[in-house]
Amino acid sequence: MKTALITGASSGIGLELAKIHASRGGNLVIVARNKVKLDELKVQLEKEFGINVVVIEKDLAIPNAAHEVFEETESLGIQIDYLINNAGFGLYGKFEHSDWVQESNMIQVNITALTQFSKLYLPGMIARKSGKIMNVASTAAFVPGPTMAVYCATKPYVLSFSEALNNEVSSHGITVTALCPGATASGFSKTAQADKSALFSKTKLASSYDVAKFGYTAMLKGKQVAIHGFMNQLLAFMVRFIPRSLVVKVSRKVIDK
Repeated sequence: MKTALITGASSGIGLELAKIHASRGGNLVIVARNKVKLDELKVQLEKEFGINVVVIEKDLAIPNAAHEVFEETESLGIQIDYLINNAGFGLYGKFEHSDWVQESNMIQVNITALTQFSKLYLPGMIARKSGKIMNVASTAAFVPGPTMAVYCATKPYVLSFSEALNNEVSSHGITVTALCPGATASGFSKTAQADKSALFSKTKLASSYDVAKFGYTAMLKGKQVAIHGFMNQLLAFMVRFIPRSLVVKVSRKVIDK
């Protein structure tokens, strides 16, 4: 029975990942800020699937929060077999007008916490010669994003880090998967204040469940990069051959409200 730690598990893709893992008989450690939703999910999954769920209420925007989560799982003697770094958020608006505190928190959650979690749980996986890490990136990893400049800049980091780490640890029997969803009906756009952008208002959104199932399957197979949806896969391929100046202009039109 494998235990998965999932960050950002109270809603969207993280919530669906938790349900999928539980449905396969796996135990869970679910992490998010909203303890009420986490407690509700714990009751639901334990009742429906007979598994154990540990709830950890934590704001990953706070420096060293990942280490606090790690210490808690260590104190409980919980072995983490699958680490799923799903937590992340975006922010819409021109950089000159956007709020630095929110952007700093975004970098902390999208990059720093994700990296620290990997740093903390990887040694145990290496010692056991077994384990899987999935980092949720985005199709934004392949294109710059004017009016969401900082968010879109965090995602190439996640992709590059995941690919490099996968290469480093594959000899230990461990895989690292970068999941790259496109626009998804997950609540992300509302939180990012981007729900009126063309990307979310004029595009058929993938469901959180479909993205989660795709990503979970890719993780189990040890796939290095998993891009959800044919059009998103095509986009990631085509931007290699298009001038960057044009890519940025098109990206702006898609993201603009």
